[in-house]
Amino acid sequence: MALRTSRALILLAPAAAATLVLGGTTGASAQSDAGPTTISPAGHSFAAQLTGQATFKAGSTTMTCTVSASVPTTGANNQVPAAPGNHNEAGAVSAPINPPTFSGCSTSIGGVGVTASTNGAWSISAQNGSPVAAGLTMPQGGFVLKTSGLAACTITASPTGPTTVPGTWTNGAPSSLAITDAPVPATVTGGFLCPTGDQTATFSATYNVTDTTDSAQQITITG
Repeated sequence: MALRTSRALILLAPAAAATLVLGGTTGASAQSDAGPTTISPAGHSFAAQLTGQATFKAGSTTMTCTVSASVPTTGANNQVPAAPGNHNEAGAVSAPINPPTFSGCSTSIGGVGVTASTNGAWSISAQNGSPVAAGLTMPQGGFVLKTSGLAACTITASPTGPTTVPGTWTNGAPSSLAITDAPVPATVTGGFLCPTGDQTATFSATYNVTDTTDSAQQITITG
């Protein structure tokens, strides 16, 4: 029974890695010929904050995180490109972001703890359309999960190159990025109870995106 539950957990965990990411062959980047895109206001900084829970699923196993965010610090990360870079007449617009943080994570399997860490160059991209396509791109190995307790395993997301987690953008107050059952590749290493090798899970989360330069304005995507 311990082996069965441990495998379920690890299959689930890779999705968590996906939660946090932008860049690849799906989502906004796959729609580069879909028409013009403008992200406004040009040059403004923005924060992405999880609303509700980030959910990672594999089979009948579920892992949730209650806190996740990518916020501006210094430099160009989490900043809408300055004009005219915030407009692309022939496709998507992207911006670098600080790696999202994850905390408050738990699993439906008793006796197993989970911690998450992120690193490297992340980005967000958007393509105007109906609906507006958006995605988070994480770099190779940009998200790492470690389990403890009954199973001590390391799950590395996006092990062979950048991965884009596709989602849908909704303009509003605040605007939001919703990701639903997005697949995320991962590699698992560890001890006896770890299902080592390549794995795939799904990730779901909704992030509110707010303008931190001027709280009276909203980050919007138009044509």
